[in-house]
Amino acid sequence: MSALRAIVRYGYAPFMMLGLIGAAYWVVTELVIARDNVWAYLWLAPLLGLAYAVAFASEKTAPFFDEWNDHEAHGDAPTNFIHLIVYEMQSINGVLLIPLIVWLFPFNAEIWPTQWPLWAQLLMAYLVSDFVFMFMHYLSHRFSVLWRLHAVHHGVGRLYGFNGVMRHPAHQALDMIVGSMPLVIMGMPIPVAVLLGFAISITLIVQHSNVDARLGPLQKHFSIGRIHHLHHVNWGTEGDCNFGLLLTCWDRMLGTFHEKPPREIKASDLGVDEIPNFPKSYIEQFLLPLVYKPGQGEPERYKKAAQETPAQEARRLVNPAE
Repeated sequence: MSALRAIVRYGYAPFMMLGLIGAAYWVVTELVIARDNVWAYLWLAPLLGLAYAVAFASEKTAPFFDEWNDHEAHGDAPTNFIHLIVYEMQSINGVLLIPLIVWLFPFNAEIWPTQWPLWAQLLMAYLVSDFVFMFMHYLSHRFSVLWRLHAVHHGVGRLYGFNGVMRHPAHQALDMIVGSMPLVIMGMPIPVAVLLGFAISITLIVQHSNVDARLGPLQKHFSIGRIHHLHHVNWGTEGDCNFGLLLTCWDRMLGTFHEKPPREIKASDLGVDEIPNFPKSYIEQFLLPLVYKPGQGEPERYKKAAQETPAQEARRLVNPAE
């Protein structure tokens, strides 16, 4: 078992980030572009399904915390599955809107470097998105109106494969507009957009997985594992750091990079400190930005009634007037 655990720890991130994204790249270049078969994009769906399957299997083999694997105790898996469906559907809709945006901004063909190899175009798009998403993430922790939306992502009390897509639809839409619109206006081709969306989905899975991934000397350069755990702690504003989607260089430039936590992170240290009774249902999480006011404590609708002690119950029964 120790050998398998070591394989998972050192092989998980490379398999996901290089292997699966590489497989998606092959699908797009060899099946979609080379054969002019747009239906081949559908092969990305089972690849994404494989990514989640590998993530969940790896979480069982080499977890950070066993407690985070207890889906029944947390009771959030069904809601997070709905988040997954909504997230991926919005991503697909974003790609489908590209032809309309191209039509609205016809000058884009002269800007995008279509003469570059597809892998270079994807790399450029990913780096731009990584920076923009990081900065948008930073702003979401600085401004109350954005934090009310982003708190949906932070409310869950654990990290595992589904957490990356657990986001309020309005916040995801805002991220897509701010992060992708400049690329689309420049003329980003649909194959690059599809690969970019797939690569970001894989990154989110890896970043939030409950897998004790080891990256060797690259550990401090990627916002994965403990570095991202520190971002999710419920220690007040101590989690306002490590905003990067993948690379930590942007946080270093911004002065928000913290490689190590000030104290040990425990399994129960995640969530939003103001909302200890974070709602479990999708509808309540969808409505959360309307009822949650940062700095004013937990909304009344989420507070659990204090349990009556046996002595209080006895007094109430003896003297109903109390």
